[in-house]
Parts: sequence; structure tokens; C-alpha cells
Amino acid sequence: MAELILGQVLSYHGDPFVEGPEVVRLERNGGIVMLGGQIVATGTGDAMRKAYPAATVTDYGNHLISPGFIDPHVHYPQTAIIASWGKRLIDWLNTYTFPEEMRFADPEYAAEIAARYFDLTLANGTTTVCSYATIHPESVDAFFTQAQKRGLRAFAGKTCMDRNAPPGLQDTAKTAYDDSKRLLEKWHGVDRLSYVITPRFSPTSTPEQLSALGALWAENQSCLMQTHLSEQTDEIAWAKALFPNARDYLDTYEAHGLLGMGGLYGHAIHLEPREVDRLVEVGASLVHCPTSNSFIGSGLFDMQTMVARGLRVGLATDTGGGSSFSMLRTMAAAYEVAQLRGVSLHPAQLWWLATQGSARALRSEHKIGNIANGMDADLVVVDLASTLAIEQATRRADFIWQSVFPTIMMGDDRAIKAVYIGGNLA
Repeated sequence: MAELILGQVLSYHGDPFVEGPEVVRLERNGGIVMLGGQIVATGTGDAMRKAYPAATVTDYGNHLISPGFIDPHVHYPQTAIIASWGKRLIDWLNTYTFPEEMRFADPEYAAEIAARYFDLTLANGTTTVCSYATIHPESVDAFFTQAQKRGLRAFAGKTCMDRNAPPGLQDTAKTAYDDSKRLLEKWHGVDRLSYVITPRFSPTSTPEQLSALGALWAENQSCLMQTHLSEQTDEIAWAKALFPNARDYLDTYEAHGLLGMGGLYGHAIHLEPREVDRLVEVGASLVHCPTSNSFIGSGLFDMQTMVARGLRVGLATDTGGGSSFSMLRTMAAAYEVAQLRGVSLHPAQLWWLATQGSARALRSEHKIGNIANGMDADLVVVDLASTLAIEQATRRADFIWQSVFPTIMMGDDRAIKAVYIGGNLA
């Protein structure tokens, strides 16, 4: 039976970075009809009631009904070490990340953390994530099993490393290829799941391993590929020392078949002009991780330049280097980073980044990230007056974005009124 939900419905009819905030539409008395996991009709609430008189109705009043949040760069195995104190990137990996990831050889522990991770993200209104796993195939199985159980659209891959990591977290060029291929064949395209080829970053992979994964990507072009790029200056220096013949950090991937459309490059803060040119030429995606970049002291992402160059840019928590599971907090951090660069991002642009922008980065904008006929019915219902501080700010608002902005800056899981996954209330 069709289900009709009513509220203030937000949808996109263009890119607010290119065409301005007015392309983000708000139907104040809107309705969305869901059937069979998809959105089948949208319009005014009265029109939807008339067109679907037999539909079950849930009225959310003045709450905002939005596409579900999409988080395109996370490390679910770092769930338990989020907000650990006092390290930059390389020390963070050695002190916190690698010891924790060793535990994912245990399938029971991997399943426990995967379930906890999805409980936390759903509570924060996130309906799709793209995650790094660990080198252990069991960690991928745990992630996809939990996502499948919840009916989620989800992306993940086995993280591959064959140097500069503890022995218990190293594979080889051959096992990276073989394990990734086997997992890809097991999970890719099953239900709403997608496998992502995943070299952690070039300093932890030999040229032989990078080439093996580049070959796997060439053989499976329907898959995305994810890695890290130019997150910190000392990381860049390390990569250049390990690859002395590379023109720049990006070339450590490009030379091994790991640059292309469908590539997801996390952070990308300290890019050289050639790197930007090549990323634009191939149609790659960048992922901005603002809470992580400030927490680990990486730098300030140049959103305006990357968007102006036509790159697809997503917005991500990067948990657990990122310090929050909330895309609301991540939007707030993106606003703050832009302010430090002398740019004031519009609330419409921030919301778009956390939904449609991230869907575009994952090349899934035809399925998720918007409210339109034929899209997956993955939705979040947001209370724009969830706390006293937010409510008193929205009471003074003269227009919708003044009502939304306090929730971006001060909202948390208390603002999440409801989450729908494939049309089902989660």
C-alpha cells in the first residue's frame, strides 16, 4: 500500500553552487508518496491526498522532509576510537587506527562494530555511507551483512596495504587483488550494495599492489575506487619520498591505473595545479572531510576553487578521524572552514553537499540524494526546533534558510525526527 508523508519538503532542481540557492525548492505544505521502496509522486499535501486517497498518511507538520544524508568517506572500523586525543595523521594511524583494525580479524568483533556503526549513523539521519573496511575480508562481510539487513544503499571495500603497516595488517599485491575480486563478486550489485576498490593510500601500498588494484578497477569499471590524497603536508612529503619518480602525489595513483571517473579522493587539501587539472580532465570526485581536517590538523579545503573547476565534491564525516557521526555537525564544520578561507557558504549549498552533492560524488545522483519521482525513498525528517537554543533562533527567522541554518550549526541527533530507508520507517 502507498504511504504518504506530509511536511515541508526540500528538493533540488539544479546545483546551488552554479545556479544559486533558489534551485533548492521548499514546498511548505508538501507531500511525498512512497511505494515499493521508491518515491512515486510529490506535490502539495492536498494534491497528494486527493491523488492517493487510499494511502496511509503520516503528517510531520512543520518538520523538514529532506533526502537522507549521504556520507561518502568513512572508516567504520574506527567507530570505537572516534575522538581519541592528540595526534596528527601518521601518529594517529600508528597509535589508534592500526591497533584497532587488528581486531577485525575476529568476525564477531567486526559484526559488533558494524551494527553499532549503523545504529549511530541512522540515529543521525544518514541513509547511505561509503566506507573503508580493514584488510580482513571478514570486515567487509560484516559491513555489508549489516547494511543488507537494514535495506541500506551502501558502498565499501577491503582496505589494501602491503607496507608501512603492522605485519598483521599487511596483505600482498596478489592477495589484495584476489580478496578484493572475490568480495566484489560476492557483494557488488547485490540488493543495494556496491563494492569499492580500496587502496588505503599510496604510502601503505607498493607500486606492485597499486598496479594490481589498478588492473582490477580496469576489469570492473562499474565499481568505484576510493583512496586518500594530499591530506597533510608531511604525508605528501612521505609519498614523494616513496615514489621518487612521481610528478606529484596524484601521479602515484595515475601511474598505476588508479585515476579516473569513479575515483573518490578523500581530503585533497594541498593539491598542485597539475593535480587539479588531471582530476578535472578525468571527471574524478573529491570528498571534503572538515571535522577530520581540523581535528587532525590537516588544513583548509578550497571548496570554491574545486567547485568552480567543475569537480564533483562530496561532504563526509571521515569517522573516526572525523569527530562526529553527524552530517549536521559536518555541514557546520564545512561552513567554518569556508569562513576561514573568506567565503560564506549558503545553507542551501551546505545541505546540498550533504545530500545531492555526495550522491554525485558517488555517481548515484539518479538513485539517491534528491526527492523526485523514481528516486529511492531514503529520507530524513528534521525537527527545526529540536532544542531551546535552536527554537529561539528559528522563531526570529524571516525566511526558510534562516530557519534551517541554526539546525546546521547547533543540531545533533535530537533534530532527527524520523528516517526512512527504501520507504520503510527505520
